[in-house]
Amino acid sequence: MNMDEDVLTTLKLLIIGESGVGKSSLLLRFTEDTFDPEQSATIGVDFKVKTLAIDGNKAKLAIWDTAGQERFRTLTPSYYRGAQGVILVYDVTKRETFTKLENWLNELETYTTRNDIVKMLVGNKIDRDDHEVDRNEGLKFARKHSMLFIEASAKTKDGVQCAFEELVEKILQTPGLWESENQGQKVRLGEQEQGGNRACGGYCSIP
Repeated sequence: MNMDEDVLTTLKLLIIGESGVGKSSLLLRFTEDTFDPEQSATIGVDFKVKTLAIDGNKAKLAIWDTAGQERFRTLTPSYYRGAQGVILVYDVTKRETFTKLENWLNELETYTTRNDIVKMLVGNKIDRDDHEVDRNEGLKFARKHSMLFIEASAKTKDGVQCAFEELVEKILQTPGLWESENQGQKVRLGEQEQGGNRACGGYCSIP
């Protein structure tokens, strides 16, 4: 039996942010439910596929994880092309990774091929005690740039599943983002805006 038969659409998601903020760790926690404290820096681009069900709709996610280092930036244009969703990650214990988010947003504006791309801001490493960025600062920045927002920990799993689910749900609620590639498919979205039956609790903030 072909597993793809009941998949509504395939979505291209990106994970961007400074080196060392935990992009690969978030991806591995979400796709394989693993965490490696010695996770090495990504060289170039990594890529994972996972199918996610949202309100009875299955979406196949192609998630691209990039290197944060400058020397790999030549990959940038092709990496952004056609993406429907992006997760911007900063490390709550390193203010510099938060202040550099402006640069990543500028790059996104420059290279993305869709102006209605859905953005999710993730403050990672909330399991640590030495926070340098307050939750309200993250929330304010996300609202200013029309992004979804969540704090998460790839180490403890906190907020990780929710970040991806909320992002995908928002994309599915924006038909112009994906329906052109899926003519004739109809999306069944639940009545409730917030999927109350999922594990997101009070984490996710929709601006």
